[in-house]
Amino acid sequence: MTTDLEPVEDFRARARTWLRDNLPPASAAEYKSDTEEAWDRARQLQRILHDGGFAGICFPAEYGGLGLTTAHQRVFTEESLPYEMPLLLNVPTLAICAASLLDLGTEEQKRAHLPAVLRGEEILAQFLSEPRGGSDLAGLTTRAERDGDRWILNGSKIWSSGAYAADYGLCLARTNWEVTKHRGLTMFLVPVGAEGVTVQRIKQVTGSTEFCQEFFDDVALPEEAVLGQVDGGWDAASRLLYHERAALGGTSPYTSGARPHLGGEADRLLELARATGQWNDPRTREDIGEARAMNVVRDQLIAHISRAIAWGELPPSAGAITRLFTAENAWLQTDLAVRIAGPTAATHSPGDAPDTTEVGLDYLFRSAWSLAGGSTEMARNVISERVLGMPREFAADRDVPFNQVKHGR
Repeated sequence: MTTDLEPVEDFRARARTWLRDNLPPASAAEYKSDTEEAWDRARQLQRILHDGGFAGICFPAEYGGLGLTTAHQRVFTEESLPYEMPLLLNVPTLAICAASLLDLGTEEQKRAHLPAVLRGEEILAQFLSEPRGGSDLAGLTTRAERDGDRWILNGSKIWSSGAYAADYGLCLARTNWEVTKHRGLTMFLVPVGAEGVTVQRIKQVTGSTEFCQEFFDDVALPEEAVLGQVDGGWDAASRLLYHERAALGGTSPYTSGARPHLGGEADRLLELARATGQWNDPRTREDIGEARAMNVVRDQLIAHISRAIAWGELPPSAGAITRLFTAENAWLQTDLAVRIAGPTAATHSPGDAPDTTEVGLDYLFRSAWSLAGGSTEMARNVISERVLGMPREFAADRDVPFNQVKHGR
């Protein structure tokens, strides 16, 4: 490590002053993720960070970042919590897609995309899951076939966050049907505005239309669109999933700020208890105490796992531990909030406490914590197999060529 880096506490002081002078206080409005205005605002905020010298703290300087350490990233995140930040760009653009481009991209790909991302000029999405695929990502049937010096992409993807606002998508497709399912995949950088790409938004039970389904009809891609190696797409997908678990678990060094806490904040439960007149209820006090304790454990776990991975004491796959704990804590915090809010979480009216509407929406959304970055069950498999060294789970189609596996092609 170089010795001429700015001391972390000097960086903190400089960031604190700059944030105070250049960014407005945080507000609930910035968290809405399904309006064009919100995405335009996120791009604008990212540009402000870039012009102020605080974008891409851990991205290398040659690609538009600062080339600083995770310690610098951590203190900036701490100082930025009270301010409006481009949080919509964290997942998947910065923490997942741009981080994977940094790992896997050619020099030309990195120079073409990473500086634009850090300036807020380019938004990235990930096209992984398929309508009939479930959790079996490697069993996908979206296909890319060679046609001279180009690839022709056909198929469909689903549950892509913010794809309607994206400029490019990292799309996993099958390029070889005669090998086992994990070996015949290739990752592509697909322009969302390309001819043959159709994006449809999906309305969720919460009313949000953040998720999308994409259709690819004879989309022509140049050879330079391949990210990583041809038929080596599972390695690329594994990097995306690694970075997604890190982002959801709170250990990613590639974000622009953070929400106060993933999975809920105990102070919010305290405010809710006061607003609903339950502050003096012993059970409510016990619930809030449990929430605070879990948040302390979460923060310490994130710090411990992050250091252990950085120092080589744990494999990168250990990030699944924080992803798993964060998801379970999110469920706990949401359940406690519903318990405190009572029926008003579902039947909010003008006379009720203002926080109860968000409680109901959070409850509807909580299932996403069990699915994002791979399901909770998959996270447990990652921990058991790659961290603890336990035997792999049996899979009947593991050594069978994909064209011999029964599937709905």
